[in-house]
Amino acid sequence: MCGRYAATKDPATLAAEFDALDATGDQAPATDYNVAPTKDVVAVVQRHPRDEEGDADPSTTVRSLRVMRWGLVPVWAKDLSIGSRMINARAEKAATTSAFRTSVAKRRCLVPADGWYEWRREGKVKQPFFMTRPDGRSLAMAGLWSVWRDPAVKDAPPVVSTAVLTTDAVGPLADIHDRMPLLMTEDQWAAWLDPDVGEVDELLTTPPPLDLVESLELRPVSTKVNNVRNNGPGLLERDEDKADITLFDNPS
Repeated sequence: MCGRYAATKDPATLAAEFDALDATGDQAPATDYNVAPTKDVVAVVQRHPRDEEGDADPSTTVRSLRVMRWGLVPVWAKDLSIGSRMINARAEKAATTSAFRTSVAKRRCLVPADGWYEWRREGKVKQPFFMTRPDGRSLAMAGLWSVWRDPAVKDAPPVVSTAVLTTDAVGPLADIHDRMPLLMTEDQWAAWLDPDVGEVDELLTTPPPLDLVESLELRPVSTKVNNVRNNGPGLLERDEDKADITLFDNPS
């Protein structure tokens, strides 16, 4: 699963990395080393631009950065609280699950991350690890998004929310947890984001390339990350007290 991650890059950097326009405006979330469910996050979407009357231009699309609430709120939800239980969507079931199937067909996104945290149980202790790229490039986690309006409030403002897709862990990641985010490589971005492509079964069922997974640094970090109130770059530092953990070979 993916229940916590780090997002420290500013929108300008992400816009260049994902070849997207920055549409976050003054809503861009601050640097966050401990992104938790229900927080605002940055996602990459690709949509047909609309004119002043709201009509879409079918001849072109625009890729942009948008701010979304982490925890997808389906259009049929009665209130926001369901979003806290919809932070992840299983890739193998999302297309047939009522909460996610419309988003699979029409509203897909990428959620950029410096890396994500996962916990491995060691006896009575759950040891956190941070999975990240040694080259500093962002990981592109496959996501779904939705737009919800409170049915109890007249002219309620839209709430745009997102969920991260997960898949079976592969390679060394399986030594930590049985699930992992569905990571999209750059050559998959266009097809995944294309709003005119409704059939994405192949992308949903194709595991992340093993060479990408094996290139990740799987870094033991401090249990301070367990508390969502803790933040700061220290959370990403290797826990030297756990330097003797040798689950697998990975780059340092």
